[in-house]
Order: sequence, then C-alpha cells, then structure tokens
Amino acid sequence: MSRLAWLVGFVCVGALTIVPCLTATAQEPSPSLVASEAPDWPQWRGPRRDGISAETGLLQAWPDGGPKLLWKVSGVGRGYSSPIVVGERVYVTGDSDQDLAIRAFTLDGQPCWQTTNGKRWENPYPGARSSCTYDDGKLYHLNAHGRLACLDAATGAESWAVNVLEQAAAKNIMWGISESVVVHGDYVYSTPAGAQGLMVAHDKRTGAPRWATPALEGEQASYSSPILIRDGNRQLLINGGLKYAFAVNAEDGTLVWHLPQVDPKNTVNTTPVLHGRRLLFTNSSRGFAAVFGVQFEGDSASRVWTNDLSISHGGTICVAGRLYGASSRGEVRGWAAIDPATGKATQVSDQDGGSLVFADGRFYCLTVSGRMTLQELTNEGFRAVGAFQLAEGKDVWAHPVVCQGKLFLRYHDTLFCYDVRR
Repeated sequence: MSRLAWLVGFVCVGALTIVPCLTATAQEPSPSLVASEAPDWPQWRGPRRDGISAETGLLQAWPDGGPKLLWKVSGVGRGYSSPIVVGERVYVTGDSDQDLAIRAFTLDGQPCWQTTNGKRWENPYPGARSSCTYDDGKLYHLNAHGRLACLDAATGAESWAVNVLEQAAAKNIMWGISESVVVHGDYVYSTPAGAQGLMVAHDKRTGAPRWATPALEGEQASYSSPILIRDGNRQLLINGGLKYAFAVNAEDGTLVWHLPQVDPKNTVNTTPVLHGRRLLFTNSSRGFAAVFGVQFEGDSASRVWTNDLSISHGGTICVAGRLYGASSRGEVRGWAAIDPATGKATQVSDQDGGSLVFADGRFYCLTVSGRMTLQELTNEGFRAVGAFQLAEGKDVWAHPVVCQGKLFLRYHDTLFCYDVRR
C-alpha cells in the first residue's frame, strides 16, 4: 500500500472504522506531520514520529506463545533506546564497558559493525537513552552527555561530532539527555535548552551551527524528542522542556509560541502528538501528573484542557480520532483513550501500562513488566488477540518497532526479532 493511500484510506478494526488522525478540509489544510524521506522505520517512533506503521499483511491474532521468534542477539549493551530499521540493516544503541556503543545488524541478526559515541551514562538508570536517526546514508545520534555524532551508516565511521550542551551553554539533566534528533533537509535539530540556544540546528553534512533559538528564562532540556509539522507555508518543530511547551520555525529558529508546562516539577514528558490543530503534551513527576491539549493558530497557542493522567515513558499515539496511552494514576489507570477535543479519558484496558505502536489495525502494547500483547480495538475497549512474556523486569521501556513484517523488541542487552506476517 502506498503512503498516500494509507494516509487517506480506512482500516477496519473489529466493529470500528479506524481513520488516520491526519485530516484536512477543502477550505484550509490542517497541519500535518512531516515524514522522513528515508524508508522503513528510520527514526524514533517511525517515519512521522507518531508510533504508526504503514505495514499491512500482518497477523491479526497470534498463536499461543506469541509469533515466531526469528532471532535474538545478546550483547547489544544496556539501554532503553528502541532500534531503527532501514533497508537491510537494524541499528541499536547500548552502553558497553565505558562507552556508548552503536551497532548495526543485518535483518537476520548478523553483526555488521560496531562503533562508539562518547562515554556511557553511569548515573541513575544506566543505559543508552536515544535512538539513532537515519538520513541519506548517515546516522545521527545524541548521547546522554550531549555529544551529537554523524556516522556513515554503511561502516560506522564518524564524519563529525559536536557537543550541543557545551555550544548552547546548557546543563545536563537528572537522568541524562534522551532526545532522538530530527534530521530534515540540510539540518539536524536538537533541543539543548541552554542560555545560548533553546533549539539549535547544525548542518547535517559538516556539523557547522546554522541557527539557535533564543533562550527561555529558566528553561532546561527534558526527556522529550521533537516532532516536525507542516503548517501552511512553514515547518515547525514542536517540543517541550522543563518549564515550557513550544514551537520553533525550522527554517530560521524563530520562537513562534510557548506555553508554561502544567506540572511544576515535570521530571518526565513525552514526544508531542498532533491531531488537527491540537497538540497533546504530557507531564509526569512524583505526586503530580498532567496531560494537556494545546490549540494553535498562526503565532499563538493556548491550553484548552488539562487532565490528571500520568503518562510517562510509553507516550501516546493517535488512532481513530482518539489518543491512546497508559496512565499510572488519575481518573483512568491502565490503557486510556483520550478525546483530543475535551481531554476526557476512558479506560480501554486495565492491563499494566507501557509503550505502544499501531500497525495494520492492531495495537502492539508492551508493558513495563515485559508483557507483550496484540490488542484489537472494539466498542468495549481493547481485546487481547495475542500475548507472550518478553522479559521479567520493571524497566522494559524500549518501544516496539514494526517494520518489514517483523516485530523488533529490545530489553537492555538483548534485541529480539519476531515474524508477524500473515
């Protein structure tokens, strides 16, 4: 199925009709996510950073014990980052010995090369944070200490590296920089949130700085990764820091709008999600949580609703005009569907929370305790149509990846690949 056909088509799920969230009117096109020009699953959360796969021809239910395990590879290093998949290669990051390692594998799990991007993260919650981003034969990766590197995707050879925290006069954050950078056109975009730059752009070929957004007072980086949207004749980077949610013009770094975050502590927030002219942001900290909707138009934005859900590592996705994610407290606990117009949440499953992606009419839900399930959306909520136990733990935070008929899962030192084709 072509990308255009998928974006405007309908996918039937049980008794429901699933309609993509990227809608438009004849009078005025709605903002849309800007997709990577690379094929497959080339960056964090997929081509559009929305956790949605265009895959078809996948199993609609799994046999007992789950889909067939094609291979698993140990020794990829400790980490929470998800793999990316482009062509015949899988790329994954992990902390090994004293370094942050980046490894490439074939689609059948054979090692291709291994290299490093600076030092490992040795503070609380050790392990690699960020996923690689693929663009035009290169890999781009930001390590937990702010070192941004460009590598040859075929060999792993480093082309250039800069430290974005040092350049922007920014401080590192409690659990280390976790941003997976955006690469588009000639630029690599990141969010150091320092005194010399809220967001910054570097030339993707040389690493030379191109622009820096003026600082916001008191702002620091967060654990969120930005999205890139097209709104009329301009492209905007949308992200959130410790104190603000904001939009930046991707061409010149101009700060378009910013809003205060809801959570006064805001220790964890997730990648923003787009629905029409509304954006979903999440805040979460010990003793406080918030999910909030932002309406934006032109150079202004306003918060239109707030809900006390606690959505952290697993993030949210937009399917059938609803936002789906897992909350650990608030008016709904477990997997929730959120109305983007009102913020009203309804429970779709009381299963433990975690991360999720959507592919071929099914939700792929991985709990933080390592339970992997395939969920059908019905009028009554989620209905499990397959499950297996990936690992035993409390920190299974790497998000699932569905690409080329395969399900890729990562738990720290081990990368798994399952066959999910019909």
